Order: sequence, then structure tokens, then C-alpha cells
Amino acid sequence: MGMTIMRRVKFNAGHRLFRHEGKCQFFHGHNYVADFYVTGPETDAVGRIIDFAQLKALLKGWIDENWDHGFLLNVEDENGLNAIRMVEPTKYFVLPYNPTAENMARYLLDEVCPNVLNELGVQAVKVVIWETEESCAEATLDQDDKREHSLFDSFQTDSFPTGLHW
Repeated sequence: MGMTIMRRVKFNAGHRLFRHEGKCQFFHGHNYVADFYVTGPETDAVGRIIDFAQLKALLKGWIDENWDHGFLLNVEDENGLNAIRMVEPTKYFVLPYNPTAENMARYLLDEVCPNVLNELGVQAVKVVIWETEESCAEATLDQDDKREHSLFDSFQTDSFPTGLHW
């Protein structure tokens, strides 16, 4: 039998949505909540898929290092990138797409989780990003991407590298 656990991580970050037609085109921030759903084929001798503390250290560690109290920007947003680079000190992370809640969830599920959970015998199958108490986005692995025991059915440009910048 497969089992799934969820670990919640809270963080604060700013962003702006490139080419947005409303107020989200401006620099602003949110108190985000990220829910990570992790599955594994079996439990250990203690009865765990993975220790919640270990999961927190890995996932919150990545978020704290890369996103928390920083700005998330689209690689195509030259104006926003130029503006954020003028601030010292600065912390920003460049995504290959707009930093919407949907894309943030997708990036965490597709890029971050496989890297930080790589050697642990577990897999993130869903990430939910809460942008406000009323609004969230969910990224879920396709059935073909899931391990056998999962419980869920459910551009980079050469001109500017994506990732964290200090």
C-alpha cells in the first residue's frame, strides 16, 4: 500500500506579473503557503514515509534560500529585472515564466522537488500554492509521471539565466 503525507511551508515573497492587465503588473507581495504532498511505496521501521522534520529541512530550506523575502520575476521581464537589480542589497529569483501561483506550484513540483527529494525514495505528487486565504493553485503529476504506489490520480532564454540572484 502506498501512503501520502503533506508538509506545509509558509514564506513571504514579492513578485509582479509581466504583461498582466491589472494591478498585479505592479511590484507587490504575498504571505504564501505551499503544501507539498509526498508519497512513498512503504513506511520505515518507525512507520513513516519520511520524517516530517527532514521534509521541512529540505523543502523549507530551499524556499528560504531562494524565494523567502525575495522577488520572483519572469525571465522576459527586462524592466522588472533592471529595476530589482538597482536595489542593494537585493534578492530575486528568475523563473522561466510568469510567477503566478500556478507557475510557482509547477516549478516547485517539476524542478525543485525532484532535486531535493532525489535520493530519499519518496516523490512529491502535488504542490498547492496559496497566494491568499481564498486563492490557490495546484500542480499535480500526470499519471504517467507517478510511481506505482502513488495515491493521487489526479524557455529558458540565453540572455538571462533563471534562478536565484543576490
